[in-house]
Amino acid sequence: MFKNLIFDWSGTLVDDMGPVIEATNAVLEKYGITPYDREGFRRSFRLPYHEFYEELLPGISLAELEAHFRPAFDGATSLVSVLPHAREKLEWAKQRGIRMFVLTSMDPTAFDRQLREFDMQDFFEETYAGVLDKRELIGHILDTHALHKDETAFIGDMTHDIETARHGGISSIAVLTGYHHAEVLAAVRPDITVPDLGVLVKLFDRRKANRPVATVGALIHDGAGKLLMIRTHKWSDLWGIPGGKIERGESSEDALRREIREETALEISDIRFVMNQDCIDSTEFFRPEHFILLNYLAKAHSHEVVLNEEAEEFCWLKMDDALKLKLNSATKILLQRIIDEKLLP
Repeated sequence: MFKNLIFDWSGTLVDDMGPVIEATNAVLEKYGITPYDREGFRRSFRLPYHEFYEELLPGISLAELEAHFRPAFDGATSLVSVLPHAREKLEWAKQRGIRMFVLTSMDPTAFDRQLREFDMQDFFEETYAGVLDKRELIGHILDTHALHKDETAFIGDMTHDIETARHGGISSIAVLTGYHHAEVLAAVRPDITVPDLGVLVKLFDRRKANRPVATVGALIHDGAGKLLMIRTHKWSDLWGIPGGKIERGESSEDALRREIREETALEISDIRFVMNQDCIDSTEFFRPEHFILLNYLAKAHSHEVVLNEEAEEFCWLKMDDALKLKLNSATKILLQRIIDEKLLP
């Protein structure tokens, strides 16, 4: 899918949040600031980190803060470990000849120590550590290594990583293993979001099926004129409907209920088949596939949507407003069929 991958380090490949929280609290306590618990830290900390500290401790130089932070980090009792699936992802990419780099704000000495401790140095063509604002260096990395923008992605766990990718004009991949929560990352709209690097390997390594894949999807309404629309990176960040593949031994309606529950946490009723569509190697989908789309209409029992990792955003809106969204082609066709046949109450 990509020929070049630029990785963040902390929260993306290694879990060092424990020592970082310990060291941050050691700094704050020196200035009489209440320490963070883990959740409070995740929701408050951001990059570039000098902006985070400037807000809490205005006027204190970064050099002074570093003089407190470094010893506390090195003496922390919490351990640093390689995140699950990180080495698997690096091995996978290396086997396929993908060029790999690291771009991190981490202190260069601490980073180099971890890189060698975890024996990861041979995976990367070049590493860049101690970068306060990654946006200032991303263009240099692309130019220096002749990386084509449409073949390159930046993988990270924080909003700053997504903003850096966008600043460089490359794809952004958010992982939910690090410092920022899913809803915080969703606000900056990464191109792809995955719970961990293992899912990313599976996503990249899938092959086209030899036969068409049967799927189900539903336009969900609330019975009062509002429709549920979902935006997902799998369909080029276009808006559409929730749904997915039918599993072996599963009826199409059972598959529909399961997929809607998994993707939105909604329960549905009044299920009505509307149409089937052929979707053959659509350029809107993130990889070539031949789908048979079984499209339904269904009523939701509530508006309480909880998205899983497959989608970035949802909204409830009237049909006229839904038609104004950037819809994928299959959803446009489905909505028009529902309008033409007056299927909505």
